Amino acid sequence: MSELLWGAVGDLSRFAALLTMAELGLADHLADGPLEITELAERSGSDAPALRRVMRELAGMDMVRKAGPGTYELTEKGAPLRSDAPGHVRSSIRMLGEESFWYAMGSLPTTVREGSSAFVKRYGHLYDHLAADPAVSDLFDDYMTARALPFIEGLTERYAFPATATMVDVAGGKGHILATVLRANPGMRGILFDLEHVTGHARRTLEEEGLADRSEVVAGDFFTGVPSGADIYLLASVLHNWDDDDAVSILRNVRAAMKPDGRVLVLETVLPPEDEEAHLGNALDLRMLAIFNGGAERDRGEYAALFEQAGLALNEVMTLGAGASLIEARPR
Repeated sequence: MSELLWGAVGDLSRFAALLTMAELGLADHLADGPLEITELAERSGSDAPALRRVMRELAGMDMVRKAGPGTYELTEKGAPLRSDAPGHVRSSIRMLGEESFWYAMGSLPTTVREGSSAFVKRYGHLYDHLAADPAVSDLFDDYMTARALPFIEGLTERYAFPATATMVDVAGGKGHILATVLRANPGMRGILFDLEHVTGHARRTLEEEGLADRSEVVAGDFFTGVPSGADIYLLASVLHNWDDDDAVSILRNVRAAMKPDGRVLVLETVLPPEDEEAHLGNALDLRMLAIFNGGAERDRGEYAALFEQAGLALNEVMTLGAGASLIEARPR
């Protein structure tokens, strides 16, 4: 047990080393070959003696390796931290180490003592915080895109989308999920719905993917309403940000907007029924606890209860991998 606990203590330093690697762009600087520590420090704008100590930890993690006295090179394990590597790993690590997110997790004991988020008390609601800081908002969008990548493919492979349906991606961010669904289903049309400060990114994504003629981007607030008359409404990593009352309000607005034979698709982590079972959702649930007042991961029964209050019925839960599930609900 003590080995497990001390391992958790060490994980903090290891993550801090990865964060330093991501923030300083060390993988980019090492992409063309080995560098001596003073040259790497100069290129990354850092202090050579301090950087040497971080490189020692990174070498122990096999992110880099020694290529000679005081010289390091990038390893295969460290390559995903390059800015041009697929998957946005660098942006994801930078997001989790960003000042406000770091504060949120470090203040979890305060949140648990007081029963409300220390993050919200200091920074306000997450989406207001993001709207006020474009740099953090961009990092967050990249993080959410990276988080979705492992299960987007499973979504299009396993779920049978109607051939000519129109789908609204509610709070769809930069539009990568919508773009993936439209590419896989050439007869479908899509509407990306999100806050005003996000919609510009979404338009660029859909244009770059050659999908502008089959898609539309609409700005708005899902607590006021969502675009009406679509066949499918997708909510990916949306409901876990809100308490039960707010989640039901969102779902009721979707229920009011959808066609009588429409369906709602919810992409979330569905918790196992037993608390003792190890599950990625338990870690994500602590993140929700830290960052939101009332946000939470939920189990199947809890999602079914939300749907029922919104005039919907849970029809199916499909595991997609990477800890994610697709929940389908239809009008009651």
